[in-house]
Amino acid sequence: MNKSMRSLFLVVVISLAIAVFWNKVPIISQSVHYVLDPTAGKLLDWNVNVGIASVATVISLFIILIQKYTTDQETLRQIKKEQKLLQEEIKKYKDNPGKMMELQKKQFQFIPRTFEITLRPIMYTSIPIILFFRWFHDYFTADPVKIFGFLGWFWAYIIASIIFTTIFRKLFNVA
Repeated sequence: MNKSMRSLFLVVVISLAIAVFWNKVPIISQSVHYVLDPTAGKLLDWNVNVGIASVATVISLFIILIQKYTTDQETLRQIKKEQKLLQEEIKKYKDNPGKMMELQKKQFQFIPRTFEITLRPIMYTSIPIILFFRWFHDYFTADPVKIFGFLGWFWAYIIASIIFTTIFRKLFNVA
């Protein structure tokens, strides 16, 4: 197992441990609550709609900046360009199964390269995201509300983060 796979495995194990021991080892949840209750919690208490949008904005910005500065953007752009050209070629040969299979095999060769490049930001952002999600769960279990009048916290966060991630990706020119 190479170094990046070991690192990913370690991050996954730590993330699972946080999820499993959140309620069993009070220091984990208490530490996170100590930091987030007076910051994100106060914002959500003030206005849950503005709060969830603001928290999603900050988290999305954090993730995009980590992605931009921990990945080789030029290599990722080159891989995407090659994949697009290969996809166009596959469309040309849709009536030729043999040639199409050959091109699809070439397409699969991009997966390990892309995975290796995009793995590092995942390792930096996974644990903070798990901590936020556990905190969100605690916060909204104690005070269940509908965000924007009809959404639960999870879907409101997902939708807001998709919107802000798309904006920041374009703004910071992230591949």
